[in-house]
Amino acid sequence: MEFKDLLAFKKGFLLAMKIFEASKSFPSEEKYSLIDQIRRSSRSTCANIGEGYRKRRYPAHFISKLSDADMENTETQVWIEFSFSCGYISGSTKTEWDQDSIEIGKLIGYMMANPEKFGSKKD
Repeated sequence: MEFKDLLAFKKGFLLAMKIFEASKSFPSEEKYSLIDQIRRSSRSTCANIGEGYRKRRYPAHFISKLSDADMENTETQVWIEFSFSCGYISGSTKTEWDQDSIEIGKLIGYMMANPEKFGSKKD
């Protein structure tokens, strides 16, 4: 199995791509604030899952990187809230993205609670 096969990664990647496509239509004055931040945090969720998977031999490192992924996923939720409140995304898009992000968080949480199921070696 590769990190790209992990359900949390797949769902995180899809959400990051939805955000990328939608954020193309955000106002240009948001380029260096909201657009960069929401793209960065959604992509970092996936990057940390991938990095964590490579550290799975060491449970503490694996869980630490997954914790970073969870943190980035939560940051994405904050930027989704701002995107909606500023009128850049619709209520249905916000609901969809929120649900996606919550599911990603649950998957990451499961991985952190069960590192051995993902090839993490016990000492």
